[in-house]
This record gives sequence, structure tokens and C-alpha cells, in this order.
Amino acid sequence: MRRIAGIVLAVLLIGGVVAAVVAGRDNGDQSTATKTVRGVIGSEKAEFFADPDVVKALAAKGYTVRTETSGSWAMEGLDLKGYDFAFPSSQAPADELAAKYKARQPLPRPFYSPLVVVAHRNAAEVLAAGGLATLDKGQHRGTLKMGAYLAAADNDRTWQQLKGADKYGELTGTLYIASTDPESSSSGALYLAATSYVANGGRVVASGADVNRTAPLMRKLVSVQGAQQPSSDAAFRDFVSGAGNPLVLVYESQVASLLGEGNGSGNGNGNGGQQDAGDLTVLYPDTTANSDHTVVPLTEEGRALGELLSDDPVLRKLAVRHGFRPQGDAAEFVAATAAHAAYLNQRLTGVRQAPVPTSGVLHEMARRARGQS
Repeated sequence: MRRIAGIVLAVLLIGGVVAAVVAGRDNGDQSTATKTVRGVIGSEKAEFFADPDVVKALAAKGYTVRTETSGSWAMEGLDLKGYDFAFPSSQAPADELAAKYKARQPLPRPFYSPLVVVAHRNAAEVLAAGGLATLDKGQHRGTLKMGAYLAAADNDRTWQQLKGADKYGELTGTLYIASTDPESSSSGALYLAATSYVANGGRVVASGADVNRTAPLMRKLVSVQGAQQPSSDAAFRDFVSGAGNPLVLVYESQVASLLGEGNGSGNGNGNGGQQDAGDLTVLYPDTTANSDHTVVPLTEEGRALGELLSDDPVLRKLAVRHGFRPQGDAAEFVAATAAHAAYLNQRLTGVRQAPVPTSGVLHEMARRARGQS
């Protein structure tokens, strides 16, 4: 009888432990309980979501985020069944996806970044001497005169025709800005939005007549490049490594992230000091377009994540670490990038934002620019 009583007591004790574990799972520590959400993102946000501090901050709020990268415009052709969100780099492809998947408005827009042109110092100095740019004191930052640049592109000007270019062997051939494929990449499409706005007399391209009027120049801007990179991330990495064209269109966020690496506000790469920017010069086009990183919720979990990225103070600070400008408060970006003010136009002084055409018009512009009828 004693052995039987002992066995029964042991079974009861084990049952009690199991019940406690189950109860703990149901009611326990919310800081360790996470739900997994899946999304497709633009490549320029890959490092943000891979940052251990971002992973930790999301986990503290109950999220594990799994991401795959895609060109922003290419997302429209993907089968997003089973995903919780898409996160393209601008509003136009986001609106397309929202219509396709009937996502409820408004769409969360956690942060944004203007387009800039990165140049090696020699190239920037030659542009300034030729009247195509102005350089600020220190020559780490300047302004690209879009009207003058587009006139030069329309006239097929070469580097050799610009004063001082003969001193630099790498400055040869047709003068152009390397951009990404506008049919698949948001930065390439936004480049057309900004340049067509200038070419159209300071008016957004909105009709077939506008497209026809600006198409020859848009075609020239793209065709001179030959093969284009599918993403701004690849184009920027090539520039930093010293390969490719001396003028490359990228997002400001990529520059700000590079400048911040390793100095305590970077991506944790352990360099112990500011990333060496070399002879980098950042040219802000006097007319540019903003990349509004927009979450397209495909499930309620995806919407909750988008709102968290927009509102959570920790995640907003981490977004700035990666060079993005949080929506609604310019002071956050200005304060966090104070050490890099020589390179960054923190308040975008003298920079005009070009309205972006509708997605349908932008698609047509991209097709025409790529030589398709």
C-alpha cells in the first residue's frame, strides 16, 4: 500500500509540474513570448532588420521578424500568400500592392530618405568647376544643379568637355549618374520622378502628353548606363569599393549608415571608430524625391508591426542609426547625425521635393525609359 501511495503521489506531483509549465506558457513572461511575422522588404532595409539591437527590440515587443529582399517594384509580381507584410521603399509601389491585396488605409510609413548622388571628390570638383554643382566648405557635401545636369545630359556632354577633368584618368566618357533599373527598383523610378519634374518645367508628369514630352530625355538618362543594378544596395557597395561610375544615385540613409558604422551609433561592426568615408562627397540634387518607406499590411500582425516601427521610441532611434529619417520629427535625425553634418544636409536646406507621379504614369515612364513602346 505504501508503494502504491508513493507512485500515486509522484504522478500527482508530475502532473502539477506539467500544469504549472502550461500555465506559465499561457500567462507567463511576455518579454520572451514572440510571434513570427514574415515580410518582403527592399534590400536597403536588410541591415536594419538584421541588426541584433533591432532583433532584441522587436523581441521585447513580442515579435520575431523573418524577411526576404526584393526590388520594390518587383514585389508586385510576387506571390505574397503566407506573408504578413510587404515593405517597399516608396509609396507608389506600396499603393499598387495595397490595391492588389485590399490592404486597409492608411498604410504605416515609419521613415523616409531623400535621394542623393554620391561622388568621388575629384568628380565633384570637376562638376563644380563646370557649373553643374556647388560645394560647401570642406567639400564633403554640395548641391547638384539638376537643370544644368539635365541640359548636359541632353547634349551628350562628356567628362573631357568639363574643365579640370583631364587631370583625372577615371573621368572619361559620357557624363551620367548611375541609377538602378526603374522597372524593378524604387530608387530608379524615383530618379525618373525627380528628373521628369524638372524636365517638365517644374510640373509633375501626369498625362500622356507629359510622358511623350519627357520620354526622350528619360530614355537618354537610362540608355547611356547600359546594364543597371537591380538594387541601390548593390550600386552603393560597388561605389564604396571603388568600382563603377564616379556618380551614383543612392538613398541618403545608405550614406548616413556608412558614416555611423563603428562609432557607437552604427551597426555593431566593432570597428571602434567612424567608418572611413575616403574621398566621399554627397551631392543633394536641388530637386529630388523622397523615398517614403511604406508598410503594406497583409495581415493584422503585419499592420501591428508597421505601427510599432512608426511609434516605438527605441525602434525609431534604431532606424536613425541606420540612416533613416523617422516620420514626424526632424530633430531626431539632426541630433543623431550631428557628428556627420559635414556630409549630410540634415535639414534639407535648399532642396525641393518633386511630387511623384501616380504608379501608372511611373510605370509608363519606366517602360519608355527602358526603350519599350
